[in-house]
Amino acid sequence: MDLGIVLGPHAGFIESAYAIAAAIVVGLTAWVALDRRQQSRSLAELEARGLTRRSQLSAKVERGVSSGHATMPPP
Repeated sequence: MDLGIVLGPHAGFIESAYAIAAAIVVGLTAWVALDRRQQSRSLAELEARGLTRRSQLSAKVERGVSSGHATMPPP
């Protein structure tokens, strides 16, 4: 594929370096996407067991909703 760019005698090295870098980026992106799916499944499983996130608990406290813990009414 000729794009009009002359890379000289090191063209093979340069092209392979770009290909390897692109493969690493694609691999890391896929890894993050798969890990996110796994973490979401784990979180859904924990929530199904009745465990909640701390951020949800603090939001309930701010609204004055009791979750079995002592809460303060909203201001």
